Amino acid sequence: MTNIADSSRLPLGLALLRTMVRIRAFEEHARAAHGRAEVPGVLHLSIGQEAVAAGVCAALQCDDTITSTHRGHGHAIAKGAGTKAMMAELFGRTGGTCHGKGGSMHIADFSVGMLGANGVVGGGIGIAIGAAQAAQLLGAERISACFFGDGAVNRGPFLEGLNWARIYNLPVLFVCEDNGFAAFTRMSETTGGPGAAARAEAIGVATMRVDGNDVFAVHDAAAELVALCRRGEGPAFLYAPTYRLDGHTIADSTPYRPAEEVAAQRQRDPIVRLTKTLIGLKAEPAALAQIDEQAQAEMSEAVAFAAASPWPDPSEALADVQDLGAPE
Repeated sequence: MTNIADSSRLPLGLALLRTMVRIRAFEEHARAAHGRAEVPGVLHLSIGQEAVAAGVCAALQCDDTITSTHRGHGHAIAKGAGTKAMMAELFGRTGGTCHGKGGSMHIADFSVGMLGANGVVGGGIGIAIGAAQAAQLLGAERISACFFGDGAVNRGPFLEGLNWARIYNLPVLFVCEDNGFAAFTRMSETTGGPGAAARAEAIGVATMRVDGNDVFAVHDAAAELVALCRRGEGPAFLYAPTYRLDGHTIADSTPYRPAEEVAAQRQRDPIVRLTKTLIGLKAEPAALAQIDEQAQAEMSEAVAFAAASPWPDPSEALADVQDLGAPE
């Protein structure tokens, strides 16, 4: 955790807190809307994991790109996606980021470099590598950051992607959000050896391990690795253990983990931890309260916008589908 005597960290800390509080408020409002049957389908919430999204994206530039997971609301918000359009996407309405066609697992906003959430575990890895290779070929200074969970490290795209990025010295930051579970199964039961970071190191990728619930630590490590990528020194890997306080999906009551485990993890809530640190940095209580009030108001407006947005016209169903022609 940051040195609480270092008051120069206060502006950054307030900005990081604002991002994390906005992420949590968005997901809490989305969960409530789902309970009212306003959000169709399933939601994968990232409550408890906000520090990884906020810390990494604060170290990126506007033209940098990211790819996400099926648990991607936080990444999108941290990268700058609009919450009204995001909520409308969850509602399946035309005002959504994908015109209501993708839903929660396919949030994307190219205008801020958010290349998409992905319902396929590890599916964003290849996309991020493609974006990084395109930047390299074009001589652009932007980098690509790829978020994925611990479950992705046992799938082919992980090893293939790391190797490709290393061989071609690509400017891509791999970010492993290890929340302890691949769906309903503990990481320790499915992954042999010392884990994701060791695999990255074995391929020759610069690697850092950090407490994923300490947003200052995440930001500082990400900033160091992003600078490495931007200097043309190749790919980097950030391993950030964290914990999802909710279930795998909104319908998951988590019977597979003890209540006392969750209670203990709530004491490590990244928002609570940062708030305590900021108080130690002499943050004004009124400023902290205002951050929460503004986030709640913003998300209430987002829900109202989504609910008032029209449903897509059936004639638009195939508008974004690529036609490759009839097979020969």
